Order: sequence, then structure tokens, then C-alpha cells
Amino acid sequence: MKRSANSRVRIALGLAAATATALSLAACSAGGGDAASDEPIQFFLSGDANQGGGYAHMAEKYEEETGVKVEIVDIANDDLPTKLRNAAQANDLPAIARVGAVDPVWRNMASDLSDITDGSEIDTDLSDKDDDGNVISLPSDITAVGMFINKSLFDEAGVAYPTSEDDIWTWDEYVAAVKEVQEATDTTYGMVMDKSSHRLKAFLYEFGSDYFQADDSGEFSTNDQTKVALEYFDSLNDDSFMPRSVWLSDADPNALFKSGDVVSYLSGSWQIADFSANIADFEWASVYLPTDEERATNFGNAASVVVFDGPQQEAAHDFIAWLYEPENYTELSETSGFLPAVGGLDIEYASHADAFGIYNQEIAASPAIVGEIKAMELQYGAQGVTTEGDPVRDETVKYLNGEQDVDTTIANINAQFTDQLGALE
Repeated sequence: MKRSANSRVRIALGLAAATATALSLAACSAGGGDAASDEPIQFFLSGDANQGGGYAHMAEKYEEETGVKVEIVDIANDDLPTKLRNAAQANDLPAIARVGAVDPVWRNMASDLSDITDGSEIDTDLSDKDDDGNVISLPSDITAVGMFINKSLFDEAGVAYPTSEDDIWTWDEYVAAVKEVQEATDTTYGMVMDKSSHRLKAFLYEFGSDYFQADDSGEFSTNDQTKVALEYFDSLNDDSFMPRSVWLSDADPNALFKSGDVVSYLSGSWQIADFSANIADFEWASVYLPTDEERATNFGNAASVVVFDGPQQEAAHDFIAWLYEPENYTELSETSGFLPAVGGLDIEYASHADAFGIYNQEIAASPAIVGEIKAMELQYGAQGVTTEGDPVRDETVKYLNGEQDVDTTIANINAQFTDQLGALE
């Protein structure tokens, strides 16, 4: 980076009680293991159905092979963090969870998965580690920011879009092309973009931003290109090219794009599986991201898989070890449409293999700053340090809404990061 940085209690029993205990244990063994194994292994996650039900599919396969049932509990993404915090405080965590981030509330309840990663090609650069360097999470898959277009509208308008790395468009060229399609097809909006700092990071990187980083004293700052990028983003949010309702009123960009009344959508690779299954009224395509100063996407682990300490820890660990075996992880990736977090695999996607290819090219072409910022964020996570809310997203919303100017926006982001994160240890 440029500026970084369980007790066992013994009880004396009479002969009759000891005999009863032995009989009880024998009965459990005949039923398939210890008492904990008689219960399904609970696996909390979000969005499995939207990504082809890959985890549910693999749970069924695991039960067929081993007789052990894994119960997939799909919880709304916004509710999952709170549910897990409450469960941790009540000492009632599930056996496994796929989470957006490791939470300081339950971080010390996550078990060591290092033996699963040892000798594997799992990308542990995207794993969380405890103070002793033990791996306590595994990346479920890779996510990257990308651009989708309504191909039917582009074809109707006779407007070209880049189909190889040799003709990638700049942001000005992209905006001009989309406006041409918008006018020729009488489409309401040219572009929507997820209300997410994850998406906005890619946008900032493309304009040459170094994002927000701390010096040795813990004070955060950014470079001049961040201001350039934010001003350009503001110019797009004009209720003509982009609907202000997405970033200012929480309108659903996914639903807007699926309506067919939006030319393009800046979102993420996880949308491929959803669009493949749920868009039938028009043709869509993944295309190369526009560039300015840099060719860049924002990428990292889409989510983290953790196994919690408890009575089902061993059974849960066995399932996760099985899941990350190359053959099984390949099947998971193909079913869910994942960009794999395990190297050396030959993934054969059922549809839109070209889209996955584009994402892999974008990741390979991205500058080092993308990985450096992700490493910084993982270090803060390892120290249990988080921010209140999302300063980059939230302050940008204020800027787009006219509540403050761009300089105030950047100053507020730097101040909040400095106050809430400070220097890495």
C-alpha cells in the first residue's frame, strides 16, 4: 500500500448409571454419531436462490453421500448481520454462516479453518485471520463490479459496444453511446448503478483515485482524482441519464433494469445467474467497463464462510472441507455462477460463459491499488475495527442531494475514517 500499512467435567457415577450411559452412547452411535449429529447442520446465508441455489444443491449432494443433513437457512441480506449478532449474544449461533464480513461481536467464536486451506488453492489473501494467523474464514467466491447492457436496445438503435479488449470505451464514449441508444429507442433511463460503495470504488479507481488511506499517524486522505470522479458521478445523476431515486430514495436498480426501460446497469458479477434465469423479455450482455485514467474494476471476496465453535463444529468443518474439494467447489461454482475463489479449476458455465470471461479479464487488468485497499480493509477487520455505516456511500448521497459540496463530502469521509479507524497496528 502506498501509505499503510471449550471443559470437560467428570462426575463419579454408580455402576447402574454408568451402564445406562454406555447404553445411551451405543444407541447414539447406531443412529449415526453424537447427539449433535442427529440435528441438521444449520447454515445461514443470503441470496442462494438468486444464484441458482448452489449451496442448497451441494447440501443435498452431501446428504446423499454422507447421510448428514445440512439445513440451508436463507435470510434477507439486510437482516443477516443482526440475526447473527443476536444469536452470538444468546449463545445460539448456527454451525456455519456465509457473511458479508466477519463481525467483531462473534469473531472470537469462529473456528480455525487452516487445515482446509493448507495445500489448497483457496485464495487466502481474501480470508480473515485471527491474532495468531489462523484462517477463520474462507472466501465463498469472487465478486467484481461490471457493466450490463440491454443488448436488444443497442441492436435496435444500431449502436456498437466493445466486444474485445481492443476497443474498450472511455466514460465519455460510453455515456455518448448510451444516450444515443436512449434517444433512438425512447428509453427512460440510460444507466442505473447500485447504491453501494463497492460499485463506487470501481468508478473512483477508473478515474485514478487512490481511494481513502491512512498515513502512519492514522489520518486519512485521498488524491485529487477522487474529486474528479465524484463530480463526474454527480453529473450523471440528473434524473434523465440516471434516476436520482436509486441513490437518493432506495429505488431498486435491479428491478429497473429488468423492466427493459434502462439501457445499462453498473452492478456486479453475481447478477449473471439472476439475469440468466429471470430476464426473458430482452437480450442482455456483459460488456467491458468504461475507463478514464485507469482500466479497473473493484473485486474481492463476495462473502466469507465461517464455522462457529459449538456442538456441531466438527460436523460443520467436515462439510466445509468437502465443499472446498476441487470437484465439489467446481460444481458449486457452475451451479451458482460463481467466479471461483479457488485456483486451478476448469469451470464450465451453463450460459453466458463470455460474461465470466470478461470479469476475469477486468480483474487481471486492474491496478494494484484495488488489492491494496482490500488488504487494508481485511487488516481492519482482523483488528475488529469497523465504521458506523458506510461513510463513502452516505456522504456521497448527501453530495448528490445537494446537502453539501464535493470538498465537504471528501473532508467528511476522511474525518470519519480517521476518527473511526485510525492507524493500523
